[in-house]
Amino acid sequence: MSPRLLSLISSVALLSLIVLCVLWEVWLAPLRPGGSWMMLKVLPLMLAVFGILRGKRYTYQWMSMLVLLYLTEGVLRTNDAGLSGTLAYIEVALSIVLFLSTMFYARNTAPSRQPQD
Repeated sequence: MSPRLLSLISSVALLSLIVLCVLWEVWLAPLRPGGSWMMLKVLPLMLAVFGILRGKRYTYQWMSMLVLLYLTEGVLRTNDAGLSGTLAYIEVALSIVLFLSTMFYARNTAPSRQPQD
């Protein structure tokens, strides 16, 4: 895949994961009625938005590791009852897409893989 396509996939997955996490913890299925402090889990994701959108390789590298925390949370919450379990499956899917796209972007844009003049 081209770095441009991987960048687009990463951007969409990251923004979707942010929206999902906020809606999940504030409105759709919060841990406590009225929302919870769990919505703050999106802050590390938001730190990466501009780096991902601008194609900063270093941001892709650390995001590929950070997203594994969201994958773990999603896997652990898949056993939750009702809507929360469904949202957890969506979080798992978005985390996997984000992990793979950031990993392959960082790999494909490595200086050692660039054509030599």
